Amino acid sequence: MNHLKPGETTRTPWILGVSGASGTPYAAAVLRALLQAGESVDLVVSRASRLTLLDETGISFRDAHWRDDLREWLSRGADGKPDTFTVDLDGVRHWAAGDLAAGPSSGSYPSKGMLIVPASTACVAGVALGLSKDLLQRAASVTLKEGRTLVVAVRETPLNGQTLRHLVSLDDAGATVVPASPAFYAGATHIQDLVDFVAGRVLDAAGVEHRLYRRWKGELGGGSSPSRTA
Repeated sequence: MNHLKPGETTRTPWILGVSGASGTPYAAAVLRALLQAGESVDLVVSRASRLTLLDETGISFRDAHWRDDLREWLSRGADGKPDTFTVDLDGVRHWAAGDLAAGPSSGSYPSKGMLIVPASTACVAGVALGLSKDLLQRAASVTLKEGRTLVVAVRETPLNGQTLRHLVSLDDAGATVVPASPAFYAGATHIQDLVDFVAGRVLDAAGVEHRLYRRWKGELGGGSSPSRTA
């Protein structure tokens, strides 16, 4: 549930930023799980990420039709199969990436923190350097300056020295860096399981409850198949 903490309002959302890196299924899995957990979400989809989304799913994300496009996106599984998931978008508010007067651009706008999934190296550099060239980067800078949770799910390989230095800078600033690296001990049998593992680790870093993957219990071969509930 969306439990309130001191200083929060009845709607204190998580900000979810989607940058242009490959990995739009990760963002979809995180958003579905946030909504299932009863959380409110402010969504910022960068211009570059819309090209990636179109390439990976065939879906055009349009500001004027964001609700219909988002519903189509979130209903698909990681394998591209439509109508895999049923979603309720009542908890989602969308902000255009170019809207630098949007709520998340100000520190006085209440939020629980921000998740960037996936995070491209360009996005990582922009946030680390404080460029604020669009709403996604500005919201991340605000999140850091306000001392709120910032989780950056970087999706790139290999990583060069410049990007590694930017990631260290983000870590020094208080962000949590979560590489989009699926693990296999959770008994993955489907591409969705691998996507859900990464999404689950992002949510772990944010302190959001979920049941996206089977956790390690110290027993080799123990446990059942992962439960997909988002």
